[in-house]
Amino acid sequence: MDTAALLLELFGRTPPIVAEAVEGLDQEELAWAPAPGANSIGWLVWHLTRVQDHHVSELLHEEQIWTTGEWAARCGLKPDAHNTGYGHGPEDIASVRPASPDVLVGYLDEVDARTRRMIEGLSDTELDRIVDRRWDPPVTLGVRLVSIADDSLQHAGQAAYVRGLLGA
Repeated sequence: MDTAALLLELFGRTPPIVAEAVEGLDQEELAWAPAPGANSIGWLVWHLTRVQDHHVSELLHEEQIWTTGEWAARCGLKPDAHNTGYGHGPEDIASVRPASPDVLVGYLDEVDARTRRMIEGLSDTELDRIVDRRWDPPVTLGVRLVSIADDSLQHAGQAAYVRGLLGA
């Protein structure tokens, strides 16, 4: 198996988990949190998609899908390129109000399609390219992609777990 095929398989696991976690929920169920200050299903899916959008747009030197489309408004937010959910407190979490599961799935689908196009064109040698020198050791493209996928899968699993707690 080549590396691009492996990464496509890895990234391809998040969308079905997300779709199942949000299917049939209404806006209140998407915003429900199992405890005060805990993450809601809507926030978890929004956050994993925002992180992927932010990081992949940075890798491609492109604008974020979040800032160029209507997804922010459909989540009750402003199209702030820096708002990915890092450092969010209870009020910030509660402010993420996607209008429906279709909003979350649609945004993820668009971000995922861009990520997959990028991965399809990668060679193994490109994965060694340094993309972030703020870390020691510096972060390569391959490590950044694994980090994005890991974050996405963790949050998708958390959303599925919260759905189970919701009993929906």
